[in-house]
Amino acid sequence: MTSRTPAPRVITVVGPTAAGKSDLGVFLAQRLDGEVINADSMQLYRGMDIGTAKLTLPERDGVPHRLLDIWDVTEAASVAEYQRLARREIDRLLAEGRTPILVGGSGLYVKGAIDALEFPGTDPAIRARLEAELADGGPGALHARLAAADPAAARAILPGNGRRIVRALEVIEITGKPFTANLPGEKPVYEAVQIGVDVERPELDDRIARRVDRMWEAGLVDEVRALEGAGLRDGLTASRALGYQQVLAALAGECTEDDARGETVRATKRFARRQDSWFRRDTRVVWLGGGDRDRRELPQRALALVERAVTA
Repeated sequence: MTSRTPAPRVITVVGPTAAGKSDLGVFLAQRLDGEVINADSMQLYRGMDIGTAKLTLPERDGVPHRLLDIWDVTEAASVAEYQRLARREIDRLLAEGRTPILVGGSGLYVKGAIDALEFPGTDPAIRARLEAELADGGPGALHARLAAADPAAARAILPGNGRRIVRALEVIEITGKPFTANLPGEKPVYEAVQIGVDVERPELDDRIARRVDRMWEAGLVDEVRALEGAGLRDGLTASRALGYQQVLAALAGECTEDDARGETVRATKRFARRQDSWFRRDTRVVWLGGGDRDRRELPQRALALVERAVTA
């Protein structure tokens, strides 16, 4: 590694899936004597490697990656628990005089790590009632209810993500306010430079399609089949992951494998649009071109952005 360049307290690398965040995170960590802290909610799960585009050890190029492979697929994701773990890693690195670099496209996880985000409590009776409705009628009706109560939350939460829909509706009932009203604005806990990787929509759509093809060629179906034996179908969060949900449907005979592949592409494109909309709302994110024409210049432009922030 090269000698350390002074850096802000925290760097985030955010943006939609397939934009090139992971490689940029490795580059910055090498140049800034840092470590990558994963901020992709599905990469937290052990064994979910191919379908989440988790970097292999050679691709990490010697850079430590934290908060990968920490949960079994049967565990439900918790933003509050992620916040605790991420801040522990951030504080450790800061105490060592090193640079924490959060990399990922899970917007609420990034915000939970660096901003003053507090989580309303739960109400067992409300939660049980909503979960019963979810079990009886599926997520569609609940998502429609969420869209009426809090359109911004409905746009941010996938219609099939029953667990997050239930949580949003629970918070609305508990607080009497929209779910998004419980999220802070730009109230940082850490000084941060936030880098958004921007890829034009047609190119990003093409990257997504090619990435899904590579996942299938790399053995995604076999990966899902193995995780099914480890309880993936029972995982409230992991079973809804893009690609995994579709392959599980194919393994259950609900669609063909080709149908699952096509739906994975379509669902991932929709998800990328939601990610982009989420991060665009944060005025602190500085967007840098990550398309094919800009890819060679992106690492140095990102490094220059960080260095300007240090000297400002």
